[in-house]
Formats: sequence, C-alpha cells, structure tokens
Amino acid sequence: MPIDSVLFAHLRKGATNVCRCWRVTRTDGRILGFTDHDMNLAFDGTEFRANDGLSARNIEQTTGLAVDNSEAMGVLSTAGVTEEDIATGRYDGAKVEAWLVNWADTSERHLLFAGEIGEIQRAGGAFKAELRGLTEALNQTQGRTYQKPCAAILGDASCRVDLADASYSAERDIVAVENGHFVDLGPLSDYRPRWFERGRLVVLSGPSAGDVRLIKNDTAANGGRRLELWEALRGTAIAGNRVRIEAGCDKKASTCRAKFANIANFQGFPHLPGEDFLMAYPVRGEEGGSMTGTTTDGFEDDAGGTT
Repeated sequence: MPIDSVLFAHLRKGATNVCRCWRVTRTDGRILGFTDHDMNLAFDGTEFRANDGLSARNIEQTTGLAVDNSEAMGVLSTAGVTEEDIATGRYDGAKVEAWLVNWADTSERHLLFAGEIGEIQRAGGAFKAELRGLTEALNQTQGRTYQKPCAAILGDASCRVDLADASYSAERDIVAVENGHFVDLGPLSDYRPRWFERGRLVVLSGPSAGDVRLIKNDTAANGGRRLELWEALRGTAIAGNRVRIEAGCDKKASTCRAKFANIANFQGFPHLPGEDFLMAYPVRGEEGGSMTGTTTDGFEDDAGGTT
C-alpha cells in the first residue's frame, strides 16, 4: 500500500513526530489499542493506550505471496493483556493492525501490517505473540477431500443441522470440575447415554467463558452426567458456571440418517472403494473376471459374501 503523501513529506523532514500504534480485535469482539508513544492517542474510534507496555519487532515484508511476519511483546497487566485472557484463548486468532502514525496529527498515518495473532508465549509477567500476515491463509490446504466419512462440521452451512434445536443441545450449570478434564452436570434424562460424545462443550459464564472443548466421553455418574474432555478447560471453571453442550457426530452415514435425519446433506462418500480394494485380484477360470481378496468395502467376493 503506497504511503500517504502528507506523511511521506513529514518523514522527509528528518526530524519527525512518528510512533507506532496497534489495534487488536479479539474473537469475542473486544477491541484494544496500544501505542509506543508516551501519551494516549485516538483515531478510527479506538483509543491507543500508552501505559500497557506493548512493543513490536521489525515487520518482515516481501513482495509476492510470501507471509509477512512480526512479533509483539508486552507486559501482562489488568488494563491491557491479562494472563487469564491468554490462558482462555481470547487472543487466539485475534486480528491485528499496525500503523506508523504522526502523533502530532493522527490523520497522517500509514498501515504497516494487517494479520492475526498466532502462537503466544508468556513468562515472568510478560508475553510474546507471533503476528502472521494476511497471506498466511494461502498456506492452508484448499479444495474438497473425497472420503467415506462426512466432511462437514456438525451445524455448519453444508451440514444444516440446527444445533439450537433442544434435541441436539442443552444448557446446564456445572456441578463439579475435576482437573479441568471431567465436568459433572445435573441429570440429562432427555438425552440417551453417550448422546454428546464427539460433541462440543462451550463455557458461557465464569473465568473460562468462551472456551470450547471437544467431548471424549459422555457417561452417567452421581445421578447426573459426567463429560470427559479431550483437552482440559483453559482458565478456572467452577461449579455454577453455565455451559452449553452439543450432540456429537461420528461422521457416519448411518448416524446422519438415524440420529439427525439429515442424510440428504451428508457430505461423505460411503460407497467409495478403500485402499484395500486395490489388493483384490482376478481368479483364473472365473467368468467375468471375478475378483477375490480380503476387503471391507461392501463388494461381494467370489464366494458370494460381502468383503
């Protein structure tokens, strides 16, 4: 992006009044502004605070489609970036914009970087965050994969299952939490055992609000239900915090038909031959080139059985 002509003229003077400003937009919608100037600045409806100790290294920028990268460092504080917010994932994937600004006239500014926060490390009351440029998305694999299981995510635009339906989700208060991995809930008599396995648990209130975890096991325990999570909850979830649990899907066509009545939107290919079909071979003397072999793809072998 070409630099603003007025700011460019200011930079050519030699003695300049420039600083850097960063705006962070978290996934929960909260916006924070930081600056390395010694006074607060404001533009575009955002206040950029000078006392939260955020600074950034040089931005690596190249032509073409290479990814622009940088790092931001700062001090953990109550008013700015807190350790609890980092632990609960509120900065994961947050959008970042960085400007070079004339602090004497903030209308003179140039956008240096736009991207998102990657890996965050914290230690000794400080943090270091990786900044990834917009072209990072080009490194992700694109296109459709042809596979037997469903490729959709339960409830997304291609699946179309309505997770707001009470048949597929419920809200409950936590009864107890053990090591962050086990969450005890009250009775869920309206749902069959294991109904929520492979589903999601979303924390709605408390210190871990916004955290999302996948459910490994759903079992009866202590007159209620106990959910085992694949990963421990981030933050400190406690009894009384509100959570939302969503039904699980194992991506099979039979589950899509029986559990969700949604086979019309199934995004897999259940009759696609697997790799073991390549091991089948013709049998001498059999008419029509009969194949034999040990497969599990729903094809009949020469004995009439399903292989």
